[in-house]
Amino acid sequence: METAAKTQLASAIDSLIEQARQEAEQQFGATLKAKDDEIRIKDLKIEALTLELSILRRTRFSVKSEALPAVQRELFEDTWNEDLSAVEAQLEQLLDEQPCTTVAKPKRPRAGRQPLPEHLPRIEHRHEPESCQCGQCGKDRVKIGEDITEQLDVEPAKFFVHRHIRPQYACKACETVTAAPIAPAIIDGGMAAVGLLTWVMIGKYQDHLPLYRLAQIAARDDVILSRSTLADWVGRVGVALQPLVDRLAWHLLQRNALHADETPVAQLDPGNGKTKKAYLWAYRSNDLEPGPRIIVFDYQPGRSGAHARHFLGNWHGHLMVDDYGGYKSLFAADRDSAQPCIELGCMAHARRKFFDLHKANDSPMALEALQRIARLYAIEADSKTMDIEARRQLRQEKSKPELQSLHDWLIETRARTANGGGSAKALDYTIKRWPALIRYADSGHLPIDNNPVENSIRPIAIGKKNWLFAGSERGGQRAAAIQTLLGTAKLNGLNPAQWLKDTQEKLPVWPNSRIDELLPFPLEAIKTQPAA
Repeated sequence: METAAKTQLASAIDSLIEQARQEAEQQFGATLKAKDDEIRIKDLKIEALTLELSILRRTRFSVKSEALPAVQRELFEDTWNEDLSAVEAQLEQLLDEQPCTTVAKPKRPRAGRQPLPEHLPRIEHRHEPESCQCGQCGKDRVKIGEDITEQLDVEPAKFFVHRHIRPQYACKACETVTAAPIAPAIIDGGMAAVGLLTWVMIGKYQDHLPLYRLAQIAARDDVILSRSTLADWVGRVGVALQPLVDRLAWHLLQRNALHADETPVAQLDPGNGKTKKAYLWAYRSNDLEPGPRIIVFDYQPGRSGAHARHFLGNWHGHLMVDDYGGYKSLFAADRDSAQPCIELGCMAHARRKFFDLHKANDSPMALEALQRIARLYAIEADSKTMDIEARRQLRQEKSKPELQSLHDWLIETRARTANGGGSAKALDYTIKRWPALIRYADSGHLPIDNNPVENSIRPIAIGKKNWLFAGSERGGQRAAAIQTLLGTAKLNGLNPAQWLKDTQEKLPVWPNSRIDELLPFPLEAIKTQPAA
């Protein structure tokens, strides 16, 4: 090879080496920056959790207010202990650098005495007569049949102990000791088995029993469970289940139509022994669309519409709500960073205005409105078992003419009604909301009212009478998360307690890539849901 060619080849090689070095430096710099960002975010989380932990400890151990009776103040200690355990569990996850692992409506039972469930075990008691000989002639009696009656019985919760025995085997030659590994658990090293953790969570969040009552139930069997221990379990189980809640919220936001509503909840205001008003926001899937039924609860310190905007993010679709002003910005054409949602009005709210009016003074006008709206609901009842297209055709043929007749009657009646009275307010509410109220009739998959989400909130609203208030914002968020899981399981025909027990057994070793298989609904239902 000539000298010039050698020089040219060496120059090309040097250029390639320099280019490779620069690319490697750039790639290393990008990787290093990503790692730095990840560490910075993690440090911020640790700092925030450490600060929250400090505040919780100070609140827990320095409250001196006597504004509440002692028994009520003791209820808050459960929530504080739960919060402390939850924050500590999250800190442990961050410090250990371990990522967080992650139907058809049943028929209403008929009235009257129901047959006892077939799946329950039967204990037979045979009652034979004292003698098999006839008392008159002395001859043997012949069996001609049996009279069978059944009684339902129950045993209180049984406490028992799992004893895990792990023999240890030594090899003298290798000087090693071998034993079977310990199976991972929701709470490593804890004394509570999965069944006991499930009993506590179901008692607190589904049966709405304070922890001190659960401790009293256990004490009747001479099992002493301190409330601080119960609170520790609740806090740690809540943290372990949070990835399932986040995944449920993601699936919910893949739907085309949602229900939304909110209900007030009292929350303790630390330091003065009083309570302040917080809100439990509820978002529910639409039953008329294919896919699993999902209910997600979001606990927030207020009723500002910003909370709904934050939860929904960039989601846009049909949103069924009442006339609360906090939702209005979601339907505005200039909605920030997202397309506007399409408002669906609740016919049940419009009907309620006329129902209250008729209840108060037997208004003939209100009765007429109720009868007209009842015909719309009768059409919906007829379409209950139809598919989407058949329901759309039925609404076109029957609902739309009824709605047009109702609107004409509302306008005519309002023109004859004086301003300011209850009649005018009921009429104005329906007329003002008319475009949103009738939007469902142009489709076969949109709901007529917001009753599904209100029905999902009702059990929690009733339960509030037992627990009265949330002990803290974190405690309210934990309650909302657990209610999300149990409520969704119930909507999909699952036994919440059995689902929770099975999930806690699987969760410690379950891969995050298969988290959908742990959600409280049939996995195949996800494949049928429409994309948002």
